[in-house]
Amino acid sequence: MLDIAIIGAGPAGLATALRLHQKGFRPRIYEAVPELKPLGVGVDIKPYAVKEITEMGLLEEFKAVSVEARESIFYTGYGQQIFSEQCGRYMGYEHDQRFVHRGRLQMMLYQAVLDRLGKEAVTLGCRCTAFEQDGGGVTVHFDNALNAAAPKSLRADVVIGVDGIRSVVRGKLLPESERTFFSGLTLYRGVTVMPPIKTGGSILHIGDPIRQGTLIVYPIQDNVDGNGSQLINWVVEQDEKPQSEEDWNQETGVKDIEHVFDDCKLDFLDIGEMIRNARECYLFPLIDHDPLPQWTFGRITLLGDAAHAMYPRGGNSVCQAFVDARVVAEKLADITDPAQALKAYETERREKVNWLVMASRGEGPEVVRRIVEERSGGKPFDDIENIFPYEEALSIFSEYHAKAGMKIPTLKDGVEPGKYKSVFNTQQ
Repeated sequence: MLDIAIIGAGPAGLATALRLHQKGFRPRIYEAVPELKPLGVGVDIKPYAVKEITEMGLLEEFKAVSVEARESIFYTGYGQQIFSEQCGRYMGYEHDQRFVHRGRLQMMLYQAVLDRLGKEAVTLGCRCTAFEQDGGGVTVHFDNALNAAAPKSLRADVVIGVDGIRSVVRGKLLPESERTFFSGLTLYRGVTVMPPIKTGGSILHIGDPIRQGTLIVYPIQDNVDGNGSQLINWVVEQDEKPQSEEDWNQETGVKDIEHVFDDCKLDFLDIGEMIRNARECYLFPLIDHDPLPQWTFGRITLLGDAAHAMYPRGGNSVCQAFVDARVVAEKLADITDPAQALKAYETERREKVNWLVMASRGEGPEVVRRIVEERSGGKPFDDIENIFPYEEALSIFSEYHAKAGMKIPTLKDGVEPGKYKSVFNTQQ
């Protein structure tokens, strides 16, 4: 039985522990913070990731903390519809697509780890600082100043670095990867308690990326106040200099963004009112890291954001981490040599995910709004078909979905992924 140490207790690290446990392993998780709290805002969990959660045996628990996605609609900065598609089972997938608060997702996975592996499987207040390996395993060193009961060092057969976008493990293995890529955009991420929008499971993509920036809106919790209101997650992208560190939990106000979308007229949503009524708002410079040339170094590998930090466009970051978790568990269970198993995991996953990293950097599926604005000259139009034919839009979306691992099951005859020239920037 391999002794596996997981560095990081975010959703990806917890999912990795659950997947390894399903294969008969008893991994241990080491997390830098002294207490796990339900921090963050919304995440979009695609059908292929709901499949992973289902296989973890957590579908009912996940349904209890999330909202089912029904439709995805794209609008111009004036509120004119560009494209719409159904989501999850409504599009013919075998599994739902669901929206959830990141903190609630993390707490759900954390509770499952405690229930299945025991409290001793997770050590908090234990920050990884260094490691070295030899032919027999890896020695990991920790700063345990926040938890005197935590180890200062330990031996493991395998170490999996799942410690996020600012990964210590990645920084030690690939020092050059510490260089970040700043998009020139800043995100304002907020939540507002309000009545359901449209179907109550709609995700809206709004704005002129040249003139206004971008707004994404979707629900992440039902009946949050006992009166039928939802917790609505929204994200505003603005073209401005970075004002903050690479940290998702910096609180800020909304005065700089409350009037950005005043030109957008929707008969079902007052955008300015939604933003002004925010319960909380966080600031984050849109940063990622260049795709990595290597994840695995002997008995040490990377997983999740530590391996493939990407912009939160297209909703694939944590979803891809759940796939990573399954694959690394499968390889460690099927291949006797740990180093070979970790290399096989990287071979199966790295190239696919690196494509998504670069596609997300190039706007991901949000690129359709830029196409329309450029072709219309940033003016209202009479007929979207004269500017951006439905078949062309569907081809773009089908290419992106297929690359993310979820080919559209109801794709019409004659519409192939990438039939038109690819609009995704995937050049490294």
